[in-house]
Parts: sequence; structure tokens; C-alpha cells
Amino acid sequence: MMRPRRGLDPSSVWAQRLRQLEQRLRTKEERIVVLETENAVLHLKLAEYQGLAGRSTKEVLQLYAAHGQQMKFQRSSVVTQLHGAIKRLKQDLKSLHSFALELSKDFQRQSKTCLYQVLAAVQGLQLQNEAMQMFQIKAFDLEQSLQEVTERYEKEKQKRKALHNSLIELRGNIRVHCRIRPLLPFDDAAGHSQDRQRNFSEKVAYAADDETVLVKCSRPGHASVNKTFQFERVYNDLESQDAVFADVAPLLTSLLDGYNVCIMAYGQTGSGKTYTMLGPQLEGNLAFATEEESELGIIPRATEEVFRLISEKPPGSYWVEVSVVEVYNNEIFDLLAKDTCGKVFGVKRDVVTTREGKSDVPLLTHETVENVSEFLHLVNKGLQLRVTHPTLVHAHSSRSHLVVTLTITTVVFGDNFGTLWEDEQTSQRLNKEASFTFPQKMRDNKSTSSSRASSPVQLEATEKMKQVKTRLQLVDLAGSECVGLSGVTGAALRETSFINRSLSALADVLGAIAEQRAHVPYRNSKLTHLLQDSVGGDAKLLVMLCISPGQKYLTESMQSLGFGTRARQVQRGQVKKKISQCRVKENKT
Repeated sequence: MMRPRRGLDPSSVWAQRLRQLEQRLRTKEERIVVLETENAVLHLKLAEYQGLAGRSTKEVLQLYAAHGQQMKFQRSSVVTQLHGAIKRLKQDLKSLHSFALELSKDFQRQSKTCLYQVLAAVQGLQLQNEAMQMFQIKAFDLEQSLQEVTERYEKEKQKRKALHNSLIELRGNIRVHCRIRPLLPFDDAAGHSQDRQRNFSEKVAYAADDETVLVKCSRPGHASVNKTFQFERVYNDLESQDAVFADVAPLLTSLLDGYNVCIMAYGQTGSGKTYTMLGPQLEGNLAFATEEESELGIIPRATEEVFRLISEKPPGSYWVEVSVVEVYNNEIFDLLAKDTCGKVFGVKRDVVTTREGKSDVPLLTHETVENVSEFLHLVNKGLQLRVTHPTLVHAHSSRSHLVVTLTITTVVFGDNFGTLWEDEQTSQRLNKEASFTFPQKMRDNKSTSSSRASSPVQLEATEKMKQVKTRLQLVDLAGSECVGLSGVTGAALRETSFINRSLSALADVLGAIAEQRAHVPYRNSKLTHLLQDSVGGDAKLLVMLCISPGQKYLTESMQSLGFGTRARQVQRGQVKKKISQCRVKENKT
């Protein structure tokens, strides 16, 4: 209890203290009143909430009751559905069981049936195997019989061919082979309708077999007619250069046996003559390509074969000279002639008939060659001078006839042509007794002989030493032309005229020989005059017909086939073997 301060009235202090306490009491009472009021409000709210809770409890109970009833109803519905499903399932099981029983019975029946069928099939297969074995035995026997018959047929075919060749030689007939080239892009007729082009490029010439040409001849409004032509050999458009030369090679052995040989390619322009004789030409160059050996033509292959045959003989018994000429506008040009500087250029020559009735070209250049490469080098030089001109039919059409001649000089000992250097000892003995002075080319490969007459082989030997000259003429004729197809004008038209006239003269000569006329018009053309000895019977002659298979060239192909047919009918008499041309004179020096 506070003590009154000194100097103050204690009653005022207590009064003031009392007022403060009363003030605090009033405040507390007011606070009590407020709290009582709030408590009453809370009691009211509590009563309200209790009422709500009671109602909620009833509702919850009602909901529980309703949920129970609903669950009970659902359970009773599901059970009902399950009972229905079980009932249906039982019915399905009964149906399935009955179906399974029926299926089992059916399977048993089918299995029995299949078993019977399998047993029957096995028995049938056994019977078929037995029959197959019998058939195989019979087939084997038939194959053996067929093989024997085929072998006999081939032997008879070879005998027939040998007899036919013998008959040809006895009669002096001309061997005629025919080669059908494949269709090429330029066979399409530019500038015509599509149907016309298709007709032009249609293939009408075929090789029916290795001896028959089949030609389908058709005209608008007329039925197609098949014509056949028979020759010694026919090559289809798939046969290679190897196959062509295989039938030519046997003729070359005749050269060393003392016979002259001539191989001539005949046909229209663009039919494959130059390809057959020389092989593919280099683009932009008239020379022929030597890289692809399988594509080489008859001329390089024949030369290679000749040198191969010579290599099998004793050394020094043979030597070879080559000349290259072209017949252009009925004039003969020497393609190996050289000027004073040694440059090759074409020189005009003339062809004459000797006292013996043989054709000869005075001053014609003959180059001595020792191997194939030297020959090909010379021929390439000559080909670069050959005249060509592009036409609508052929981009490198030859405008002249090319004649490549290999002259083979054989040294013969004795009076018999077959008694050449019989063995090595004889050869050595004769080499000691006789020294041969061959053309200068044989020593230094530089000089050339300007004519046959001016390049004799001088020999120092006995009177029994002789020379025999045989010739291999390889002729690539210029192609016959239809001016309407080739489209040539001006100088090329004049060339075409000379080409066609010379080929016509060749046909006239063959016709005269076939009819055995007293006069044969060799001098109607420089070509026939140059080839007089070969065509007239002094040589084994092979004509290689070259034809185009397309409808566009049907007329020209028929003309070529007709020429070949007439040539086969020519009988010139048996070709004679060459005997010694001159006895080797004894050297007096």
C-alpha cells in the first residue's frame, strides 16, 4: 500500500486512487457484459449447429438406408444377370459339345478317306517311278542314238561339204558366203511418218540356217511371199568376225600349195563390207582400228594366218610383197607410190594384158613385208588415201574399190612343188650351196620395188632352184547405190555412176563366163580388167555377200542375193596349181 507522500493530502490521494479503481471496475464490467453477450451469441450458434447436426445425422442415416437398399437391389440384379448368362453358357456348351462330336466323327471319316487316298497316291507314285525309270532308260538310249545319229550327221555333213568343195574346185565354181548385218540406227528413214519409219526398219532378211537366206517380200495390197537363197555359208546378225574368218582360213593354205586365192566383198553401200574385210574404222580416220583383235576383219586376219603358215616353213623359203590399189571413177590408183621425198600419194596406173593373157599393172609399187605389223602399217597408209564421201545411207561410204594383193614368192627345190626344203639338214646344205639375194627390204626394211618386173628375186643356186609366185587378192568393193536413198549430188553422183557401172560390168563378166560365151567383156571396166585372173578362173574365188536386213533396202538386198546366186552357177573349170614361173639362173659372177 502506497504511503502518501509528504506534503500531499492523503484524502485526495485516496480519492484519486479510488477513482482509478472505479474506472478500472467499470471497464472490467463492460468487458464482462461484452463477453456475456458474445457467450450468448455463441450459445445460440451452438444450439443452431446442434440442430443442424441432428438433421444431418438423420439425413446420413436415410442415405445409408437408401444406399443399402440400392446395393441390395443391384446385388439381386447382378445375380439375376449371372444366372441368365450361366444358363446361356450351358446351352452354348451343349451345342458346342454336340458340334465337337459331329466334327470328330467327320474328321475320322475324312482321315480314313485321306489315308486311303495317300495309300493310293503312294502306289501310283511307285508305279510312276517305275514308269519314269523305264522312260529314263529309253531316253538315255534315245540320247545315245541321237548322239550317234548327230555324229554320223556331222560326219556326213563334213563329207558332203568336202565333196561339195571338191565339186566346186572341179567345176571351177565360185564360193559364195552371205553375211546379214544387224539393224543399225541409220536404218530408220528420217523425214517420213512414224508408220513409214516402222515399215522401213522392219527386218525382212533372215538366216534360216547356216546355208539358207530367207527374205520376206511384201507389197501393199499383196500377200507376203517368202523367197530363199542357198549359199555355201550364211552368217546371221549375231555371228562374230571370228566365225566369218573360220570359214575363210582353209582357203589360205592353198596359197602355199601353189594356188592363187581371191576374197571379194560385194553388197550395197552400208551393208558391212568394209567392216567384214577390215574391221571397225577409227572415228575421223579412214584407217582401221587394231586394238580390238576380236573385231578385226578378213584382211588383217588373213595376213596374220599367212605369216603363221610361213613361220612353220623353213626360213628363207618364202617372202611376201604387198600392193594396195583403188579403182576410182574407172581409174586405177597406186596407193603405195611415193614421191621423191618418200611421202605416199596416189598415182594413176593402167592395167594391161600380157602376152600370156594375164592382167598386169606396170610400175605398180610392191612393198616387201616381213610380218603382220609392217603389212598393217602399209595398208593403213593406203587407206588414208582412199576416197570416201558421206551419204544419207552411210557416213563413211567408200567411193572406190580397194584391192590389197599379197604376192608370195616360194623357192622350190626340184621339179615338184611339194619338195620344198624337206628337212633341216637339206635346208642347211642348200644354204651353204646357195646364197639368196632377196629384195633390199629383207635387209634394211627401207627400200621398195617399184614394179613386179623390176624386183625379181636374184638367186645364186643350181638350175634346180625355182620360184613360184602365188597371189592373195583381198577386195573390198564399193557398194552399189540407189540415188534416191543415198541422196548424192554433184561429184558424188558421178562417183555413184562409175561404181554402179563397174559392178554391172562385173555381173556381165560372170554372166558371160556362166554362159560360156566366146568373148568375156573384161575390158568394159578397169575393175573387171584388174580382176580378170581371179574372176576368170586363175584363182580360188570366194565372194562374201553383205546385205542389210531392213525393209528399206529390200530391193538392193535382192539384187545382191541375185548376184550371189548367179556367181554360184559360174563354172570356170578346175583351178590349176601354179608351177614354177622362172628357173633361177646361175650366178656367173
